[in-house]
Amino acid sequence: MSDTPAIMQTPNDLKDWMAAGCKPRDAWRIGTEHEKFGYRKTDLSPLPYEGPDGIHAMLTGLMQFGWQGKFEGDTLVGLVRSDEAGGGSVTLEPAGQLELSGAPLENIHQTCAEVSGHLKEVQAVAEKLGQSYMGIGYSPLWGLDEAPQMPKGRYQLMNQYMPKQGGRGLEMMYLTSTVQVNLDFGSEADMVEKLRIALALQPLATALFANSPFKDGQPTGHASERSLIWLDTDGARTGMLPQAFEEGFGFEQYVDYALDVPMYFVMRDGKFVDALGMSFRDFMAGNLPALPGEKPTASDWEDHLTTLFPEARVKRFIEMRGADSGPWSSLCALPALWVGLLYDGATQAQVADLISDWTQAERDALRVQAPILGLKTPFRSGTLLDVAREVLQLAEQGLKNRARSDGAGGDETQFLAYLQKVVADGQSPSEVLVKKFHEEWNGDVRAAYKELAF
Repeated sequence: MSDTPAIMQTPNDLKDWMAAGCKPRDAWRIGTEHEKFGYRKTDLSPLPYEGPDGIHAMLTGLMQFGWQGKFEGDTLVGLVRSDEAGGGSVTLEPAGQLELSGAPLENIHQTCAEVSGHLKEVQAVAEKLGQSYMGIGYSPLWGLDEAPQMPKGRYQLMNQYMPKQGGRGLEMMYLTSTVQVNLDFGSEADMVEKLRIALALQPLATALFANSPFKDGQPTGHASERSLIWLDTDGARTGMLPQAFEEGFGFEQYVDYALDVPMYFVMRDGKFVDALGMSFRDFMAGNLPALPGEKPTASDWEDHLTTLFPEARVKRFIEMRGADSGPWSSLCALPALWVGLLYDGATQAQVADLISDWTQAERDALRVQAPILGLKTPFRSGTLLDVAREVLQLAEQGLKNRARSDGAGGDETQFLAYLQKVVADGQSPSEVLVKKFHEEWNGDVRAAYKELAF
């Protein structure tokens, strides 16, 4: 058999590649991702890549736990672990935000154990290096001038391109952290329904997990500065995908959307080839200026899909992208919310019905206002808090219906406790932080580093 990668000749090949992600329900898995800011305990400064207490030292230290190095040339840029050792990867965001990309697991008990295991490993290494890590959506103290830059080829290209496409793209890269969950779909129709639910409710997730109210040491007046940044980052590859709600939408239409998004790069021999602003359609015709005569492989297509940043993103699974990084318990609550809504058929049908008459104007308004007002965002005759109460009840019912036990009598509903408190208190996490800033921290945002440390 030939090891030559299959060439993607037509848009239909791209569609078939995405459709191959369809899985039977018993093969559905949960993949979690979360990012966190590292800093020096002594002065709260961001961690450089090099040096005895830098990011490279953290990656090297984590290798004692079975991680293997991932390199660009001779530069250590991440870690991977074999499936036998637990799977997953550790990667670096542009300013060294340390990201765990978890293995595809069967239930929230497993994903939460994976997150906890990772954070304990990081703590063990960080203690020796004088580092600490915190869960927050936007850097509360340092700005672009102080943010370190990781030696990754992809980010060097993005540094050139982002400022041309929006006013806050570099902030997105260097000053934000997020938590995500990746979920499977069973068919094209299931993908469409899940994507519509995901897009409609992403502003709700933003409000529930809003945890980035500070910038340059002061409150911004916004619930989620991280989410707000995405409104001024790159309009060609961000947003609420209104076409997903049009009749007849499916893999073909998502492919059409993705083909219209300008490229960033192509990987060849482990190196990033600059394809900034070029067309994947031209690539398929062999007319890509960066690689004359070459046509894309499935890997090229997958890479291109990772450069699209809508509020919910489709590859061979769906990524939920609306939440700020936050405290330990919030990292387990995000997958619990979405699994409860989308991995039980009866509950998914109820959620689909709930959002079925929302208009595009309403969805867009929520997207703009939720990062500012959080759960106080107006919606119809009430607020997002009213929607949150209903949605959280549905998520709880969905997890009960799944009936996945921890072996000690508990099901997955326990992981909703963080969100249940948020809703019971009636305020986004950011509001709690701002209140502490004024009443307990004496106006000193440095207290947030201790408050939100893992």
